[in-house]
Amino acid sequence: MLGRQTFLDTFGDEAPADDMAAFLDQTYGPDIQLAELQDPRHTFLLAEMQGQAVGYAKAWRDSPLGLEADENPADRLELKQLYVAQDWIGTGLGASLMRRVLELAQAEACRCVVLGVWEHNARAKAFYERFGFRQIGQHTFHIGTNVSTDLILRKGLAGRAS
Repeated sequence: MLGRQTFLDTFGDEAPADDMAAFLDQTYGPDIQLAELQDPRHTFLLAEMQGQAVGYAKAWRDSPLGLEADENPADRLELKQLYVAQDWIGTGLGASLMRRVLELAQAEACRCVVLGVWEHNARAKAFYERFGFRQIGQHTFHIGTNVSTDLILRKGLAGRAS
């Protein structure tokens, strides 16, 4: 529920309502969420404040994001999602989740962390830049008939080969 709501709060006006509803069902449906929770390549971090889930991060091990088709995705961590409930934006909760994701990547001996961010999401782009992420490419992101561009960002990890 948190993932669905935070995505809708962030991007609800960026696609027709029918397309958004279908996307949310396809991305945050109970069966999909359960499958991701059971997939050992996924790690979920949950932030709870005052007994409520108010933010989360979803990381995916060995991601091919930003690689050519013949490149090996081993030892890469993709930050698939990092969202904080609207009332908690600006409190440092997102930064805390990001630091934890980077610690996870280091602990798992990953050589880099990659992510996709909507090209028009200035707040998120500035947030990731503060953590040392740099653009390495771009790809399309679909919400039904709405097609947008996500920038692919990468952060190499100290002591690891690029």
